[in-house]
Amino acid sequence: MTKLLVIDDERPILEMLEMSLASEGYEVMTAESGREGLKIFAQQRPKLVLTDIKMPGIDGVEVLKRIKAIDSETEVIVVTGHGDMDSAIAALQHGASDFITKPVRDEVMMLSLERAKKKVAISRQLKDYTDNLEQKVEECTLELRQAQEELMRTERLATIGETVAGLAHYIKNILTGLRGGMYLVNTGLTKDKPERLKEGWEMVQRNVQKVSDLALDLLRYSKERVAERSLCSPNEIVTEAMELFRERAKEYRINLKEILDPNLTEAHLDREGVHNVVLNLISNAIDACIDDTDTSKAWEVTVKTQLDTGAKSGHEILLEVRDNGCGMTDEVKEKLFTKFFSTKAGRGTGLGLLGTQKIVHEHGGEISVESSAGQGTTVSVRLKLAIPEIA
Repeated sequence: MTKLLVIDDERPILEMLEMSLASEGYEVMTAESGREGLKIFAQQRPKLVLTDIKMPGIDGVEVLKRIKAIDSETEVIVVTGHGDMDSAIAALQHGASDFITKPVRDEVMMLSLERAKKKVAISRQLKDYTDNLEQKVEECTLELRQAQEELMRTERLATIGETVAGLAHYIKNILTGLRGGMYLVNTGLTKDKPERLKEGWEMVQRNVQKVSDLALDLLRYSKERVAERSLCSPNEIVTEAMELFRERAKEYRINLKEILDPNLTEAHLDREGVHNVVLNLISNAIDACIDDTDTSKAWEVTVKTQLDTGAKSGHEILLEVRDNGCGMTDEVKEKLFTKFFSTKAGRGTGLGLLGTQKIVHEHGGEISVESSAGQGTTVSVRLKLAIPEIA
């Protein structure tokens, strides 16, 4: 039940409002003066306040100022007479959620209260989101610091300057997106424009996800590990990964297709590592279709598995991801495995394919890319079934 404080110096109006609002499910507290109202507010801290402007002693505008000084997230609706618009405008300038005129009509009051409740809910959600984000940023910062130390020890990056430059550029893009999202959210709240609020909130969520993706890509690329092999089904891994992309592919009219070798039953592989490889390659293939300017195509992403029993080094698994999207030029192909290089115009970290290559090499395997601009791309991964002997 939502707490609501109603302040009015006229007892009959106060009783009428209390009866009407209680019937709508509000927990109503009443006060017959501004001073009494502020005392009740300090004790109960309701998030919604409905106050008359014209009152002896402490008037409604002063009540509004003091409440906002105590809790800026409390939504205050002021009630004014038809001839007192200057006071109503002053109240709005001091942060009032809305104003309604006397005589008070129930439908107008309820609509104003519903808008105020939505603002309170959104403010609370934003606060929770910010608190969680701060915690996640602290965790990511610690992990990034550890990852940086590991990068330096293994000399995975050529120079510290290269790392900082790549990260700084990507983080700058994220911060720009976050600031833009925050501006739209604030605009939506202050000007009661839900479309701006929705657009800004989605922008904030997208850029928070980019922070998470960046941290995960760095950790995957920097962490030295040995493939933890166990008996698993490569075909099952592919099917699970494909299911995760069904909705996104459908949204962009991209057909997902599987060609799974029935002879490929089980193999000793690092299941989590191979799953990440498949996810990244399918994601890249879908992006290539989305970025394709030739809209006449029937876009398709095909994932194929094959047991190669004729391989020179013993039995191998061939994993192939093929798309008919935008493809790549020879110049782009040469830079594919370069640190922080991305063709996704700020949407990618440039570490995803490097992390994929690293996992493949941990399996003693190989990864290769064939692509033609405007025609599509095929990424082939070969994984050894036998566990390499340690020399």
